[in-house]
Amino acid sequence: MYVILSTIAAVIMGSAVLAIRMKASKKPVTAKKIILPPLFMSTGALMFIFPYFRVTPVEAAEAIAVGLLFSIVLIKTSKFEHKDDGIYLRASKAFPFILIGLLVIRIVMKIVLSSTIEVGTLAGMFWILAFGMLVPWRIAMYLQFKKLEKDSVDQPSQFA
Repeated sequence: MYVILSTIAAVIMGSAVLAIRMKASKKPVTAKKIILPPLFMSTGALMFIFPYFRVTPVEAAEAIAVGLLFSIVLIKTSKFEHKDDGIYLRASKAFPFILIGLLVIRIVMKIVLSSTIEVGTLAGMFWILAFGMLVPWRIAMYLQFKKLEKDSVDQPSQFA
């Protein structure tokens, strides 16, 4: 029952993320908009106060490794461009499909793993996976953003 409810919640959250990301590409990006999501998500680590959600070091390492692999795909498809009034995330035609694909893979993994791993532990692992995916992706975005911002200050006539 918990697996079904958490899967429905994942689909709803994934749809919301997709909608937000598509809308965000129409507005200039700021460093704050890149940095804040991991900070907000970090509050989810409070779940580990409760023994029900705790994971072993091996389970944590596995979740981080999968999150890092997923982040590579997101990093490769997240590019910025300078327009007249700011720096924008370049809309990638593949990005929605990649997000949906990653969501489907996570759901399948959750369904398969729920037969061998306790639901609370699985929830902890998937939080670690998501955080392990979000942090490297956002760090890469921030570095790319700062580089483009610096380049536009160094060569303002190039973008005029």
